[in-house]
Amino acid sequence: MRARMAIAVSEFNCELRELILKDKPDAMLKASPKGTVPVLVLQDGQVIDESLDIMLYVLHYNDPENWLTDKTNSLTLIEECDRQFKPLLDRYKYHVGYPELSFDEHRANTLPFLHSINQRLENSTYLLDEDIRLADIAIMPFIRQYAFVDKKWFDAQDWPALQNWLNKHLNSQLFKSVMPKFKLFNEGFTYSFPGDDTTT
Repeated sequence: MRARMAIAVSEFNCELRELILKDKPDAMLKASPKGTVPVLVLQDGQVIDESLDIMLYVLHYNDPENWLTDKTNSLTLIEECDRQFKPLLDRYKYHVGYPELSFDEHRANTLPFLHSINQRLENSTYLLDEDIRLADIAIMPFIRQYAFVDKKWFDAQDWPALQNWLNKHLNSQLFKSVMPKFKLFNEGFTYSFPGDDTTT
């Protein structure tokens, strides 16, 4: 999601191939043997298979909304999210597979990061200042995942700044533009992205 949003805003035209990981095409595994998405294959054959690296590559190509402003601070916050919060999110979301702690205990472990994010957003419209930066787009998909584990509980928390920030992203035209249901590459479908009209 965050890679697609960066590709869309940078207008870095590519061929989009929608996959499901239980049916990985040979071309994907040849390009990136680790078998995870996203994978960006450049015209010269270079392969970028980490979402943050894809974001940085396409935004260095074109950054019309200045997401890379204050990049160092963005990367510091993204590192905290990806290395510390994301593993805790996985344990909360897939708690059945981590029985060493209860569901509530897994949830409790996530709270310090969310409190810190809400506190940031009480002081500015977005995570670093009054405009969207790289950190907002890179972190938002994980907050979205977290919220929808138990949306009723999330909405009931005293995190108005965080909740408003997430809702702004979810209702944005950019987010909606990357979220259509694309038909699968293994069924013969490819798309020019960004740009193609899509069907469900």
